[in-house]
Amino acid sequence: MVPNQTDVPAFPKINAIVRANGTAEVVVAGNSRNVKAAESLQQLRDNALSLVVREAETLNRAVRVQVDDPEGQGELIVNPDGTKESVSYIAKASRRRVADALTPTASLSAPAVAESIPVPINDEPITDVPGTVPLATGTSMALTSETTSTPTPEAQEAPTRRSLKETSFLVSAPVLEPATKGWRGALTRLGFRMDPSEEEMAEREDIRTVSQHWPGPRTVAVVNRKGGANKTPTVVMLSAILARYSGAATCAWDNNESQGTLGWRTEKGSHDKSVLDLIDSSQTLLSPSTNAAEIANFVHHQTADKFDVLRSDENEEGDHEVTAEEVDIAHQVLTRYYRLVIMDSGNTARAANWRRMIDHTDQLVVPVTAIEDRAEAARLTLQTLESRGGHDAELARNAVVIVSESTDAKRAMSGDALKRAKDEAQRIADGFAPYVRAVVRIPYDPALVNGPIRYEALQPATQRAWLAAAAAVASGF
Repeated sequence: MVPNQTDVPAFPKINAIVRANGTAEVVVAGNSRNVKAAESLQQLRDNALSLVVREAETLNRAVRVQVDDPEGQGELIVNPDGTKESVSYIAKASRRRVADALTPTASLSAPAVAESIPVPINDEPITDVPGTVPLATGTSMALTSETTSTPTPEAQEAPTRRSLKETSFLVSAPVLEPATKGWRGALTRLGFRMDPSEEEMAEREDIRTVSQHWPGPRTVAVVNRKGGANKTPTVVMLSAILARYSGAATCAWDNNESQGTLGWRTEKGSHDKSVLDLIDSSQTLLSPSTNAAEIANFVHHQTADKFDVLRSDENEEGDHEVTAEEVDIAHQVLTRYYRLVIMDSGNTARAANWRRMIDHTDQLVVPVTAIEDRAEAARLTLQTLESRGGHDAELARNAVVIVSESTDAKRAMSGDALKRAKDEAQRIADGFAPYVRAVVRIPYDPALVNGPIRYEALQPATQRAWLAAAAAVASGF
């Protein structure tokens, strides 16, 4: 049943932006999703609409979308079955012929046939849209051939020359650099310029995504209620890749309610400071007169991977539990000195520091090894957040799930063991896909099992998979 327009909530906020240069994006709750390129403007609109339909399918209800394309602006109601209903539409008549204004079917936000379309108005009637007549009810009605009067000679002789503001001699299309990888790259180096393969183009797009700069700090929370789910390796890999490619000051924070392992899997600095020391010195660190380099007294720099680590408390008695207020203080300090904060977490979703971490989170990441109990714990983690509604539920819907193949290192050379691990990882990835924004698979790599974790120690296939995972996370910024 098609819902009443007034029954469709405005949350999440969705914008579909289609540009005349052939690019488009759909922005859901502040998260931008690029629209697949198309050969025509109408096909680009259809591709944008398909992303909106996918969001409606995910929410299992109709959604509102604000549309802005070269021919007009308006609001649509989009249903999970793909049907749509126009709420409002205003043509950009100054850049269209009158005949086009009378045929709005080409626009993403216009109905399939000319019909009465509600248009927001002020106290004065709208008179600057050719082809419409203001009505007393506050709506405008598209004129048909029977209701349109014969144009006056003055109107027929109106100039049609475009404004110089609409013209540019600059080339906006990106330059396609030749292939650098595989046999195409080899031929390019021999002097035969070759276009890159689809795989290389995908890798370039991931690099572009993780290399972006975003306004303001961002906080990523890596969560799973089950131990051994690859939370710490995930924090290290995301921190390393995003710090390397974006150049953004990045801190990996071990927000474990007990003694965490992030400090054990990363380089130790020349001191033993932890999050408690940073909290104790927060007043000094937040002072306007404090030099930015002072933060080095409290974090442990990773010399190869270019990010810093804030360790959890390593008090042997374990007699201090980080409170929600202390999380606020530490987060305030870190977001002053770092553009990106990636938080490791413990296994208790009820702990005060875990819940306050979620309050500060912009992007949720749920790692899981391809083992049933780890996958079930990940599902329960997402379910808990979704049941809380509001910000927590939005994080769960836009989460990135990272599924790592799990196999014993001694059996890694066995073809049967690897195949079983890959099949199980794919089964779990497929199970999460309908409920989150992105799912990325990571192949087994012994460099992630024990000891300090280093990006350069990974196999090329593992590095490529983690780059894709980092791109999925960064696209949510």
